[in-house]
This record gives sequence, structure tokens and C-alpha cells, in this order.
Amino acid sequence: MNIAANNGDWSGSWVAERLGVELVGDDGLTALLGLALRRNPRRAHLLVSNVLGKHVPQSPSVVYGHGFALGRRVRDLLGEREAARAVVVGYAETATGLGHSVADGLGLAPYLHSTRRPVAGVTPAGGFEESHSHATSHLLLPEDPALLAADGPLVLVDDEFSTGNTVLNTIRDLHARYPRKRYVVVALVDMRSREDAGRLADFAGEIGARVDLVAAASGTVRLPEGVLEKGQELVARYEESAATGDASSAAGSGPAGQFPAPLGGWTGGRPQGQRPEGARGRTESAAAAGWARPAPTPPHQTGNRTAPHPTRVDLRWPQGLPDGGRHGFTPAHRIRLETALPAIAARVAEALPADARRVLTLGFEELMYAPLRIARELEALVAAEVRYSTTTRSPVLAVDDPGYAIRSRLVFPAHDNPADGPGERYAYNVAGAGFDAVVLFVDSAGDTPELHAPGGLLDRLGAHAPHVLLAVVPSYVPAPTEESPAMLPEPLRGPAFSSYPAEDVGWLLQDLSDVTLEAPTEEREEAIQSGGAHYAESLPVEYQPSDQYQALFHAALETSAARLAEAVGVVTETVLAERSSRPVLVSLARAGTPVGVLMRRWARFRYGLDLPHYAVSIVRGRGIDANALRWLAAHHDPRDVVFVDGWTGKGAITRELADAVEEFEKRSGVSGFDPEIAVLADPGSCVRTYGTREDFLIPSACLNSTVSGLISRTVLRADLVGPDDFHGAKFYRELAGADVSVAFLDAVAARFAETVEAVDAAVKELAVADRTPTWEGWAAVERISEEYGIHDVNLVKPGVGETTRVLLRRVPWKILARAGAGADLDHVRLLAGQRGVPVEEVGELPYTCVGLIHPKYTRGATGADGRAVNV
Repeated sequence: MNIAANNGDWSGSWVAERLGVELVGDDGLTALLGLALRRNPRRAHLLVSNVLGKHVPQSPSVVYGHGFALGRRVRDLLGEREAARAVVVGYAETATGLGHSVADGLGLAPYLHSTRRPVAGVTPAGGFEESHSHATSHLLLPEDPALLAADGPLVLVDDEFSTGNTVLNTIRDLHARYPRKRYVVVALVDMRSREDAGRLADFAGEIGARVDLVAAASGTVRLPEGVLEKGQELVARYEESAATGDASSAAGSGPAGQFPAPLGGWTGGRPQGQRPEGARGRTESAAAAGWARPAPTPPHQTGNRTAPHPTRVDLRWPQGLPDGGRHGFTPAHRIRLETALPAIAARVAEALPADARRVLTLGFEELMYAPLRIARELEALVAAEVRYSTTTRSPVLAVDDPGYAIRSRLVFPAHDNPADGPGERYAYNVAGAGFDAVVLFVDSAGDTPELHAPGGLLDRLGAHAPHVLLAVVPSYVPAPTEESPAMLPEPLRGPAFSSYPAEDVGWLLQDLSDVTLEAPTEEREEAIQSGGAHYAESLPVEYQPSDQYQALFHAALETSAARLAEAVGVVTETVLAERSSRPVLVSLARAGTPVGVLMRRWARFRYGLDLPHYAVSIVRGRGIDANALRWLAAHHDPRDVVFVDGWTGKGAITRELADAVEEFEKRSGVSGFDPEIAVLADPGSCVRTYGTREDFLIPSACLNSTVSGLISRTVLRADLVGPDDFHGAKFYRELAGADVSVAFLDAVAARFAETVEAVDAAVKELAVADRTPTWEGWAAVERISEEYGIHDVNLVKPGVGETTRVLLRRVPWKILARAGAGADLDHVRLLAGQRGVPVEEVGELPYTCVGLIHPKYTRGATGADGRAVNV
């Protein structure tokens, strides 16, 4: 529909007549919106919502009902499961209450709103700019850093969706930090132009996410040529005329001195056209300082003049309950508020004068939700007509005309010591609206001398209402922790760190490439087993394979690539079916990293999924890198994290990870990580998620860094790794000529297509199989330890992969090989021959082979999977 310029019943007709502005859209658009003017270099007109509760006093039930209904629509759009995972973010200052109401309608969604108030001790989790606003800096200050890190739907709420710039800026900033697959934009009105309408879909395609829009009504604003300049000229002319008292020449609305009836139809006993008497305080409208008011509250003396003395209302706000969503408002907070609301509203009702006919509950800038909910309760308790609005930072021209949305404004100084310095603040459509009582709600940060001073907000309100009540809500500030964790760096990526492409893996490690950490194998062994050092405090000298050994690796890769591809497919499909539909792969560096990359490639090959993949360090006896877990929890939902490794031996790493995750959750309060590892091969029967339980040659076990992105094993040493640092590792750039990391991945991925049928059959079998870990590998290791007189399971390394590690990094004693083992052990026999280590064939052996570390240094021995010493 087109809103005709002569529609005098619409609160936008004054602007439409003078500027030629047209609203085109849904039939209900004019019930939701009026028009006003403002001094702004980008847009002269202002869409003024009649149901937001910001500029126009409105029934609190109407204000809350619109937001709640939008939340219900979002819940229907997402479905119950996804709605339960959603987080709602509202925009300061205008939409803080609307966003909170949407979160209520959504159900169990936590809520956070942006803020322009920095809070000491709270680290911003993001920020963005509002391009069309007069005050642009928005901060996100959640008390719980993980609030925005989960990958459930993010619901962004604003009062209007005009160009879309603010929303796109927000999503761009947050998606770079906390990527997710779905966003929902919510607004009371969608007022995009035809040119802007397609930008949202284009942007969604750009970031690879779904972005939906939910609005109560939609339309567009038609602006004639030159409207900005014409509007600026009109604002300037009107302000000049209003300052000189000649309002009629600017407004063109009738004889000077004639005033229309006040808002809401209340006449206040004053004949139309009679100038108000006794008005004081700075009030701006089209004609004069405001409408007549009843006798003010008895004043108290302040300096050389008087200021009204408000009645304070003790809300008895529940201790520790946030006053809003500045730092997050959880479903548990919502339950506490709902329980406390009836008693809080009753205290306000008791403080109101018994004969009050019209009551305004006035919120304070970002403090919108608590006053709104109290006002809604108040409606049911008192006979008076209750209205709700809030103060604001936004400067808008006031014109005293029924066809204009902002009939009057109160101007007063800021009273919350704002970070951007002192300035004017405003309350619109309060002066002359005939309120018998105003209940002003501020948070404790705003209860300052400036609030109570002559010319302050209380003084201004006292000039227009006979009764002013003040209710203070405690400003919620998150309790400081004993030691705030340091900000962690972003993951290292290739080619700056590792030879893998950047998208294949992000290393949650620090680069120690410039530190000399290598020591001769025998020297390390002696230091480790004598208790003088931990195995993770140094690195073995990188094994340089001979031409014969390299040829053996390539031959093994050629013969086993299809077998590997099938195992990759099986473990990936199992993860997708049983663990998460969009898992976050976290490989245990470094043996797990090639497997994690291959699993990521399978998901992309089969389903087009672009799964995040990171590599973290786990150290025997010292657990997994807690800072890496902290980073993951801040950027992803821990429930989606799947830890990945190459294979299991006796299962020590499985137990280590479970203990480490349990300890981390106790200390950090973060929960949701599943410690069960997904592995390519599980010969030790230690896990439920695997590609196979056969002990076969995985070619990536044959080499060290040259098949693992040229990255060393991880390092944990106190003089190199601080309490807030990731564990370290080296990037062996100098070995690039021998690097086969990407060649290994490509050879296996090239066989994916031919294994799909076999993978699907194996996954179906596993789905109904009993995969309960039996830990038979551990029992076998204990038996071997005793039979060979070693008496220490940490010197027994079962499986092809672990045996290879013994030969490459430790001082091997002997190799046990299952009788009849074929090509899977060719490289083991070659390495054993080079080092003079005997290979003993054994008839009954649950693994293909077992490597035994030399028992010369059995006291507290520490191997690649051995028990740590106390240092």
C-alpha cells in the first residue's frame, strides 16, 4: 500500500507532506511506524516505531508481545532441536529489550546484547560498527566467553532492517571468530530497498552459511530526489524558528500559539490553544516548552534553586541476577526473574499514588528489558493506564503535530559517566502526555549526582508529572576471576607453519623452530630413563631415510592406499552418524594429524562438508594442552569436538586423554568434551570409533616429520612454554626436499571413490556390532612384559606404528613379529637390520609386531607412550 501524503491520522504524514517521503508495504506498516526528522548527514528521516517502547510510550503488553511473537516465529523456523541450541544477540541501545523478548519467545536461548558501555575487567568477545548511527561502537561483553563460540544458530535482533549494513558487519565479525552454519535476522520491520534486498543472500553464499530473515512487517521507503538536502534544510530552519519562538513559520501547522491536544487523547483540563503555565526545564517541541502539568512533587533545596525530590522504590532485586543481557542472560536467569517479578511489581504498585490515572514506566537507554517486564506486571496490578518507553542517546527533532511521531522531547545531561564523555540525552513524548506519575528505572551506574541535579533527568520529569518515582536496578558486573586467562593466539597454518595447505589443519601450537631441541637418541634415552628429563623436553634427531627405505615407503603406500582409504571412510562415516553431523576434528599431534586431514577430505568428498580441523598436543603424564582446549571451547561447541589419532597401541593415550579432559573440566568449568578418540586402526580394542581393528601398516607411521607436514613431535618444557602458552613444536623447513606429506594424502584420497561401497557395507555392520572396548591389548602387553623379564609395560610398544616409533626414536632391544607377517613388516625388518636389532618371530601374538625398548634403563622409563617421571 502507499501512504498518501494527506493521511492526517498517520504519525508520518507531517514528514511525508513536506519531503514527499512515501512508505510502501504491508497494510499494517503505518500502525507500526511513524516518521520524524533528525540532523544526520546520511539520512534525514527517521522511522519511529510505535511498538518498540523507545520513542513512543506504549502499552508494555504490546511492546513485549511483538518481541515474544517474533521469537515464536524463529522457534518454528528453526525447529525445537536447533532452537534449543540458538543464541540471541540484540543491538544496543534501541533493540536491547526487543532482543530479550525474542529470546523469551524462542524458549531456552541465552541472550546477549551489544553495549556502548565498556566494563572494566570484561574482555570484549567482538565488536562492530553501525554505519548509519550517530554513536557507532558496539561491544560484545559476555561473562562466559563460550557463549558465542557454540555453532548453533545465531539470532540477531534489531528494530528495523533497512540497508542491512549493521547486520552484515556483525555477522562478518562474528563469523571470522566463531563460524557457524546458520543465522537468523529478526526485525520489527524489513525496510530494505530493492537494491539491498539481494545483498543478504549474496553474503550468505559468500560465507557459506544460511541466513534467514523474520520480520513483523515489510516495505520500503520511497525518497524523492534531493530529499536529504531538503530534509537538512527543513531541520535547520525549524530549529532556528523554534529557538526564536516562531514555530508556525517553520512547521506550517497553524497560527502561532495554537497547540493540538496532548498525546493519547488526554486533555489535562486545558482548553486547546491555551499556553501552558509554570513550565520549566528544557523541553523542546514545535510550539513551546510543553503542555501544562499538575502541581509538582514537593521540592528540596539544591544550591540557589530547587529540584524535585523523587520517591525511591526499593525493588529488592534478587542478588546476583543480571539487570539485562549486557554480559549474558541465561535460561536460569530467566527463571529467577520470572519468580521475582510479581513481588517487584507489587512494590512499585504500592508506591504509586492511589489516584493515578496514567503512569509512565521509563527505562534508561540500554536498560529496557527489566523495566518492560515490571511494567507488564504493573498493568495487571493497578487501575491506571500504564505506558512504557525509555530514554535515549538519539537526537531527533520534535514537532508538536498529530501527524508527526515525536511530539516533544526532554533534554538532559548524561548521568552514567559514559566512556565517550558527557553529552545530551533525551526522553521523547513525555512532556505534555498527561502522565500523573513517572516511574524512572535506572541501573546503579546511572544513579549519580547528575541524575539528581538541577537540569538533570529527575528535574525534567518533575516539570511534567506531579509524582516521580525512582527505582534502581543493581548494575550487574561479572565477578573478576583470580587470574583472567590470557588471550590465546590464532592457530598456526601452512605455509608459514607446516607444509600442509592452510585449510587442511590449524595447529594449536607455538613455533619453536629457532630453538635447538634435538639430542642423540641414546643420550635422550639415558636422561629419560634415569629420571633426569621428560621425553617431551627434547626432540630426537630427525631420522633421515635411506634411498632403500624411501622406496619401501612408496611401495607400501601403493599397496595399502585403498585399504587406508576404506578405513578413513569408515571412521569418518561413523563419526558423522554417531558423534556430530558437523564435527570439529581435533587430531593429536602429530601422528593423528594426517588422519584428521584425510577424514576432513572424506567429508568434503562425500558430502561437501568443510569441517574445521585442528592439531593439539598431548604429553604422557602431563595431559592434553589445556590452553588448546580453552581455545577450542571459546570457538566451538565442545560437544562437537572429536579427538582423532592414528592408531591405538595398548591404550595408554586413551586413558591419558580421558583423565586430562576430566581434570580440565574440573578446573575450567567448561564441559562437553568427549574424550573417546576416533582412530584409523584400533588393534588394542581401546575405543568404539575406528576404521578397523586390524594391526596393519599405516605408511604415515614409517616416517616422522616428512609425512606429517614437516612438524616435529610436540615439546613441553617450562623455560619455553609458559602457563598461558600452547605447547611447542618445530617446523623443519630444511627437509622440504624429502617431504611426502601431501603426496601421502593425495595417494589415499585418490582411492576414495572406489571404496564407497565397501565403506557403506562396513559402516552398516559396525552400527549393529558390539564395539565395547575389551582392552585386550593392555592385557597382552602386561603378559609380554612379565614373560620377557622387563616388568614395565611402558617399555613394551605394541603394533606396527608403535614398533616403528621405537626403531626411529628410542633404544630398541628386540622386535617381536607375528609368525607369517608379510609386507606390513618390511620396513620394520629394514630398520631393525640397520640398527642391529634382532627380530623374533612369535606364534601367539595379538599384534602384527611389538617393539621392546632396551630394559637397561627401566627406572621410571618414559617413552613415546610411556609413563612420565616426576621432574
